[in-house]
Amino acid sequence: MPIDKSVYDSFPDPVILLDTSRHVVYANRAARDLLGCRAEGGDLSLSVRHPAVLDAVDRLSDGVPEYIVEISFPVPVPRTFELNAIHVSPGGEDDTSSITNLLLFRDVTHAVRADQMRVDFVANVSHELRSPLAALLGFVETLKGAASNDKQARDRFLDIMEREAHRMRRLIDDLLSLSRVEANEHVRPREQIDITDCLKAALDALRLRAAERDMTFKEILGDDLPDVIGDSDQLTQVFHNLLENAINHGHAKTHIEISVEAVARIPESGHAGVCVHVRDYGTGIDKEMIPRLTERFFRADPARSRTGPTSSTGLGLAIVKHIIARHRGRLAVESELGKGSTFSVYLPSE
Repeated sequence: MPIDKSVYDSFPDPVILLDTSRHVVYANRAARDLLGCRAEGGDLSLSVRHPAVLDAVDRLSDGVPEYIVEISFPVPVPRTFELNAIHVSPGGEDDTSSITNLLLFRDVTHAVRADQMRVDFVANVSHELRSPLAALLGFVETLKGAASNDKQARDRFLDIMEREAHRMRRLIDDLLSLSRVEANEHVRPREQIDITDCLKAALDALRLRAAERDMTFKEILGDDLPDVIGDSDQLTQVFHNLLENAINHGHAKTHIEISVEAVARIPESGHAGVCVHVRDYGTGIDKEMIPRLTERFFRADPARSRTGPTSSTGLGLAIVKHIIARHRGRLAVESELGKGSTFSVYLPSE
Protein backbone atom coordinates (compact mmCIF):
# COMPACT_ATOMS: atom_id res chain seq x y z
CA MET A 1 0.00 0.00 0.00
CA PRO A 2 1.61 3.33 -1.02
CA ILE A 3 2.34 6.03 1.55
CA ASP A 4 0.01 9.03 1.59
CA LYS A 5 2.71 11.68 2.06
CA SER A 6 0.21 14.53 2.28
CA VAL A 7 -1.24 13.05 5.46
CA TYR A 8 2.13 12.90 7.20
CA ASP A 9 3.11 16.35 5.92
CA SER A 10 0.00 17.78 7.58
CA PHE A 11 1.28 16.71 11.01
CA PRO A 12 2.80 19.66 12.95
CA ASP A 13 5.30 17.34 14.69
CA PRO A 14 8.20 15.49 13.02
CA VAL A 15 7.38 11.95 11.83
CA ILE A 16 9.93 9.52 10.38
CA LEU A 17 9.02 6.15 8.82
CA LEU A 18 11.69 3.42 8.74
CA ASP A 19 12.10 0.00 7.17
CA THR A 20 13.62 -3.11 8.76
CA SER A 21 17.13 -1.95 7.86
CA ARG A 22 16.70 1.41 9.65
CA HIS A 23 16.54 3.24 6.33
CA VAL A 24 14.30 6.28 5.98
CA VAL A 25 11.18 5.40 3.98
CA TYR A 26 9.75 8.87 4.43
CA ALA A 27 10.23 11.93 6.65
CA ASN A 28 7.43 14.49 6.78
CA ARG A 29 7.91 18.21 6.25
CA ALA A 30 8.35 18.96 9.96
CA ALA A 31 11.08 16.31 10.25
CA ARG A 32 12.91 17.80 7.28
CA ASP A 33 12.57 21.38 8.52
CA LEU A 34 13.19 20.90 12.23
CA LEU A 35 15.57 17.94 12.30
CA GLY A 36 17.23 18.25 8.91
CA CYS A 37 16.21 14.70 8.03
CA ARG A 38 16.39 13.62 4.38
CA ALA A 39 13.00 12.90 2.84
CA GLU A 40 13.79 9.36 1.71
CA GLY A 41 16.67 6.89 1.52
CA GLY A 42 19.78 6.36 3.57
CA ASP A 43 20.34 5.10 7.08
CA LEU A 44 18.67 7.09 9.86
CA SER A 45 22.06 7.85 11.42
CA LEU A 46 22.97 9.95 8.37
CA SER A 47 20.11 12.34 9.12
CA VAL A 48 19.54 12.18 12.88
CA ARG A 49 22.71 11.57 14.86
CA HIS A 50 21.19 11.75 18.32
CA PRO A 51 22.23 8.55 20.18
CA ALA A 52 18.92 8.31 22.05
CA VAL A 53 17.01 8.20 18.75
CA LEU A 54 19.19 5.40 17.39
CA ASP A 55 18.91 3.55 20.70
CA ALA A 56 15.10 3.74 20.50
CA VAL A 57 15.14 2.15 17.03
CA ASP A 58 17.46 -0.60 18.28
CA ARG A 59 15.02 -1.37 21.08
CA LEU A 60 12.22 -1.81 18.54
CA SER A 61 14.46 -4.19 16.59
CA ASP A 62 14.95 -6.17 19.81
CA GLY A 63 11.19 -6.75 20.06
CA VAL A 64 10.02 -3.82 22.18
CA PRO A 65 6.66 -2.74 20.65
CA GLU A 66 6.84 0.89 21.84
CA TYR A 67 9.49 3.01 23.49
CA ILE A 68 9.14 6.57 24.82
CA VAL A 69 12.07 8.82 25.75
CA GLU A 70 12.67 12.56 26.17
CA ILE A 71 15.47 13.96 24.02
CA SER A 72 17.01 17.38 23.47
CA PHE A 73 18.57 19.00 20.41
CA PRO A 74 20.94 21.88 21.31
CA VAL A 75 21.01 23.72 17.95
CA PRO A 76 20.03 26.07 16.41
CA VAL A 77 18.25 26.74 19.72
CA PRO A 78 17.70 24.18 22.50
CA ARG A 79 14.56 22.13 21.90
CA THR A 80 13.10 19.18 23.77
CA PHE A 81 10.99 16.41 22.25
CA GLU A 82 9.16 13.40 23.59
CA LEU A 83 10.07 10.63 21.16
CA ASN A 84 7.50 7.88 20.61
CA ALA A 85 9.15 4.97 18.79
CA ILE A 86 6.51 2.49 17.63
CA HIS A 87 6.82 -0.86 15.86
CA VAL A 88 4.29 -1.00 12.98
CA SER A 89 2.77 -4.36 12.04
CA PRO A 90 1.65 -4.97 8.41
CA GLY A 91 -2.01 -4.16 7.84
CA GLY A 92 -2.74 -7.43 6.04
CA GLU A 93 -1.74 -9.71 3.18
CA ASP A 94 -2.22 -6.93 0.62
CA ASP A 95 -0.04 -4.48 2.55
CA THR A 96 3.20 -4.20 0.58
CA SER A 97 4.55 -1.32 2.61
CA SER A 98 8.15 -1.66 3.78
CA ILE A 99 7.45 0.44 6.88
CA THR A 100 8.16 -1.38 10.15
CA ASN A 101 8.96 1.46 12.57
CA LEU A 102 7.49 4.91 13.13
CA LEU A 103 9.19 7.72 15.03
CA LEU A 104 6.96 10.54 16.31
CA PHE A 105 8.64 13.57 17.89
CA ARG A 106 6.27 15.61 20.08
CA ASP A 107 7.63 19.09 20.86
CA VAL A 108 7.54 19.62 24.64
CA THR A 109 10.00 22.52 24.69
CA HIS A 110 7.43 24.98 25.99
CA ALA A 111 6.38 22.73 28.90
CA VAL A 112 9.97 21.88 29.86
CA ARG A 113 11.00 25.52 29.76
CA ALA A 114 7.97 26.57 31.78
CA ASP A 115 8.95 24.12 34.53
CA GLN A 116 12.56 25.28 34.46
CA MET A 117 11.55 28.94 34.44
CA ARG A 118 9.47 28.45 37.57
CA VAL A 119 12.46 26.91 39.32
CA ASP A 120 14.84 29.62 38.07
CA PHE A 121 12.40 32.41 38.90
CA VAL A 122 12.07 31.34 42.53
CA ALA A 123 15.84 30.84 42.92
CA ASN A 124 16.77 34.12 41.24
CA VAL A 125 14.14 36.25 42.94
CA SER A 126 14.92 34.90 46.40
CA HIS A 127 18.61 35.67 45.86
CA GLU A 128 18.39 39.06 44.15
CA LEU A 129 15.58 40.52 46.27
CA ARG A 130 17.19 39.62 49.58
CA SER A 131 19.58 42.60 49.52
CA PRO A 132 17.07 45.42 48.76
CA LEU A 133 14.50 43.89 51.10
CA ALA A 134 17.06 43.75 53.91
CA ALA A 135 17.91 47.41 53.26
CA LEU A 136 14.24 48.43 53.32
CA LEU A 137 13.57 46.57 56.56
CA GLY A 138 16.66 48.07 58.16
CA PHE A 139 15.66 51.61 57.30
CA VAL A 140 12.07 51.02 58.42
CA GLU A 141 13.31 49.86 61.82
CA THR A 142 15.61 52.89 62.06
CA LEU A 143 12.84 55.30 61.13
CA LYS A 144 10.56 53.77 63.72
CA GLY A 145 13.29 54.06 66.34
CA ALA A 146 16.35 56.29 66.61
CA ALA A 147 15.62 58.43 63.51
CA SER A 148 11.89 58.92 64.14
CA ASN A 149 12.38 62.61 65.03
CA ASP A 150 15.39 63.34 62.80
CA LYS A 151 14.00 65.01 59.65
CA GLN A 152 17.35 65.08 57.83
CA ALA A 153 17.97 61.36 58.42
CA ARG A 154 14.36 60.54 57.60
CA ASP A 155 14.53 62.29 54.23
CA ARG A 156 17.84 60.60 53.38
CA PHE A 157 16.54 57.16 54.35
CA LEU A 158 13.31 57.63 52.39
CA ASP A 159 15.32 58.48 49.26
CA ILE A 160 17.34 55.28 49.66
CA MET A 161 14.18 53.26 50.29
CA GLU A 162 12.59 54.68 47.13
CA ARG A 163 15.69 53.76 45.11
CA GLU A 164 15.69 50.20 46.47
CA ALA A 165 11.96 49.84 45.72
CA HIS A 166 12.54 50.98 42.12
CA ARG A 167 15.38 48.49 41.85
CA MET A 168 13.09 45.65 42.95
CA ARG A 169 10.45 46.71 40.44
CA ARG A 170 13.00 46.76 37.58
CA LEU A 171 14.25 43.36 38.64
CA ILE A 172 10.77 41.84 38.61
CA ASP A 173 9.96 43.46 35.25
CA ASP A 174 13.18 42.10 33.72
CA LEU A 175 12.62 38.62 35.14
CA LEU A 176 9.11 38.50 33.67
CA SER A 177 10.42 39.80 30.33
CA LEU A 178 13.16 37.17 30.27
CA SER A 179 10.66 34.43 31.07
CA ARG A 180 8.41 35.48 28.18
CA VAL A 181 11.34 35.58 25.77
CA GLU A 182 12.63 32.15 26.80
CA ALA A 183 9.15 30.61 26.52
CA ASN A 184 9.00 31.44 22.80
CA GLU A 185 12.68 31.25 21.89
CA HIS A 186 12.23 28.04 19.89
CA VAL A 187 9.58 29.65 17.63
CA ARG A 188 11.23 31.79 14.98
CA PRO A 189 9.40 35.00 13.95
CA ARG A 190 7.95 35.14 10.44
CA GLU A 191 7.23 38.84 9.88
CA GLN A 192 9.31 40.99 7.53
CA ILE A 193 10.18 44.27 9.28
CA ASP A 194 12.20 47.43 8.71
CA ILE A 195 14.98 47.40 11.31
CA THR A 196 15.31 51.20 11.29
CA ASP A 197 11.79 51.54 12.72
CA CYS A 198 12.83 49.49 15.76
CA LEU A 199 15.99 51.55 16.17
CA LYS A 200 14.14 54.86 15.97
CA ALA A 201 11.62 53.73 18.60
CA ALA A 202 14.43 52.80 20.99
CA LEU A 203 16.36 56.01 20.30
CA ASP A 204 13.30 58.22 20.88
CA ALA A 205 12.59 56.50 24.20
CA LEU A 206 16.13 57.15 25.51
CA ARG A 207 17.02 60.62 24.23
CA LEU A 208 16.09 62.29 27.52
CA ARG A 209 18.04 59.70 29.52
CA ALA A 210 21.11 60.37 27.35
CA ALA A 211 20.66 64.13 27.69
CA GLU A 212 20.80 63.81 31.49
CA ARG A 213 24.45 62.76 31.05
CA ASP A 214 25.12 65.27 28.25
CA MET A 215 25.35 62.39 25.78
CA THR A 216 24.09 62.38 22.19
CA PHE A 217 23.27 59.74 19.59
CA LYS A 218 25.19 59.67 16.32
CA GLU A 219 23.20 57.70 13.74
CA ILE A 220 24.77 56.22 10.61
CA LEU A 221 22.18 54.36 8.56
CA GLY A 222 23.22 52.45 5.45
CA ASP A 223 21.45 52.65 2.09
CA ASP A 224 19.17 49.98 0.61
CA LEU A 225 18.88 48.01 3.83
CA PRO A 226 16.90 44.77 3.42
CA ASP A 227 14.01 43.91 5.72
CA VAL A 228 14.78 41.34 8.39
CA ILE A 229 12.67 38.47 9.68
CA GLY A 230 11.70 39.45 13.17
CA ASP A 231 9.42 40.53 15.97
CA SER A 232 9.41 44.34 16.01
CA ASP A 233 8.60 44.64 19.74
CA GLN A 234 11.37 42.28 20.74
CA LEU A 235 13.97 43.87 18.48
CA THR A 236 13.02 47.30 19.82
CA GLN A 237 13.72 45.88 23.29
CA VAL A 238 17.12 44.58 22.11
CA PHE A 239 18.18 48.03 20.92
CA HIS A 240 16.66 49.71 23.97
CA ASN A 241 18.72 47.47 26.28
CA LEU A 242 21.93 47.99 24.29
CA LEU A 243 21.47 51.77 24.13
CA GLU A 244 20.62 51.94 27.83
CA ASN A 245 23.75 49.91 28.55
CA ALA A 246 25.80 52.35 26.47
CA ILE A 247 24.33 55.33 28.35
CA ASN A 248 25.11 53.77 31.72
CA HIS A 249 28.69 52.76 30.87
CA GLY A 250 29.78 55.46 28.42
CA HIS A 251 31.56 58.57 29.68
CA ALA A 252 29.43 61.67 30.25
CA LYS A 253 29.52 64.29 27.46
CA THR A 254 30.43 61.71 24.81
CA HIS A 255 28.31 60.37 21.97
CA ILE A 256 26.91 56.91 21.30
CA GLU A 257 27.37 55.74 17.74
CA ILE A 258 24.64 53.66 16.10
CA SER A 259 25.43 52.33 12.65
CA VAL A 260 23.46 49.96 10.42
CA GLU A 261 24.75 48.10 7.37
CA ALA A 262 23.70 45.30 5.06
CA VAL A 263 25.92 42.21 5.23
CA ALA A 264 26.28 39.55 2.57
CA ARG A 265 27.20 36.86 5.09
CA ILE A 266 26.47 36.69 8.81
CA PRO A 267 29.40 35.07 10.70
CA GLU A 268 28.85 31.38 11.49
CA SER A 269 25.50 31.15 9.67
CA GLY A 270 26.40 32.33 6.18
CA HIS A 271 23.02 34.01 5.63
CA ALA A 272 22.62 37.52 4.28
CA GLY A 273 21.19 40.12 6.59
CA VAL A 274 21.69 43.35 8.51
CA CYS A 275 24.16 44.33 11.22
CA VAL A 276 23.51 47.01 13.86
CA HIS A 277 26.52 48.35 15.79
CA VAL A 278 26.08 50.22 19.10
CA ARG A 279 29.34 51.83 20.23
CA ASP A 280 30.01 53.74 23.44
CA TYR A 281 33.08 55.64 24.54
CA GLY A 282 33.41 54.52 28.13
CA THR A 283 35.57 52.49 30.46
CA GLY A 284 35.46 49.35 28.31
CA ILE A 285 35.30 45.73 29.44
CA ASP A 286 38.05 43.32 30.37
CA LYS A 287 38.40 40.72 27.60
CA GLU A 288 38.11 37.89 30.13
CA MET A 289 34.66 39.13 31.14
CA ILE A 290 33.19 39.45 27.63
CA PRO A 291 32.09 35.76 27.33
CA ARG A 292 30.10 36.13 30.58
CA LEU A 293 28.27 39.35 29.73
CA THR A 294 25.05 37.59 28.71
CA GLU A 295 24.86 35.43 31.84
CA ARG A 296 21.97 36.15 34.18
CA PHE A 297 22.87 38.65 36.91
CA PHE A 298 26.47 38.99 35.73
CA ARG A 299 27.79 42.52 36.12
CA ALA A 300 31.17 43.59 34.75
CA ASP A 301 31.26 46.38 37.35
CA PRO A 302 29.14 45.17 40.30
CA ALA A 303 29.79 48.17 42.55
CA ARG A 304 28.74 50.69 39.91
CA SER A 305 25.83 48.77 38.40
CA ARG A 306 24.07 48.21 41.74
CA THR A 307 24.00 51.88 42.73
CA GLY A 308 22.14 54.93 41.51
CA PRO A 309 18.60 55.40 40.15
CA THR A 310 19.42 53.52 36.93
CA SER A 311 21.26 50.61 38.53
CA SER A 312 21.41 47.44 36.45
CA THR A 313 19.46 44.29 37.22
CA GLY A 314 22.06 42.17 35.45
CA LEU A 315 19.41 40.78 33.09
CA GLY A 316 19.45 43.23 30.18
CA LEU A 317 22.07 41.43 28.08
CA ALA A 318 20.61 38.01 28.95
CA ILE A 319 17.32 39.21 27.45
CA VAL A 320 19.21 40.47 24.38
CA LYS A 321 20.93 37.09 23.94
CA HIS A 322 17.70 35.09 24.02
CA ILE A 323 15.84 37.43 21.66
CA ILE A 324 18.68 37.29 19.14
CA ALA A 325 18.77 33.49 19.45
CA ARG A 326 15.05 33.37 18.68
CA HIS A 327 15.75 35.41 15.53
CA ARG A 328 18.58 33.02 14.55
CA GLY A 329 20.94 35.99 14.69
CA ARG A 330 24.27 36.61 16.37
CA LEU A 331 25.61 38.99 19.04
CA ALA A 332 29.27 40.04 18.91
CA VAL A 333 31.10 42.20 21.46
CA GLU A 334 34.35 44.07 21.04
CA SER A 335 35.84 46.17 23.80
CA GLU A 336 39.06 47.81 24.89
CA LEU A 337 39.70 49.11 28.39
CA GLY A 338 39.65 52.89 28.48
CA LYS A 339 38.25 53.21 24.95
CA GLY A 340 34.73 51.80 25.09
CA SER A 341 32.73 48.91 23.70
CA THR A 342 30.88 47.94 20.53
CA PHE A 343 27.91 45.57 20.56
CA SER A 344 27.00 44.21 17.11
CA VAL A 345 23.68 42.53 16.36
CA TYR A 346 23.46 40.41 13.19
CA LEU A 347 19.96 39.56 11.96
CA PRO A 348 19.12 37.42 8.91
CA SER A 349 16.98 38.75 6.08
CA GLU A 350 16.03 35.31 4.77
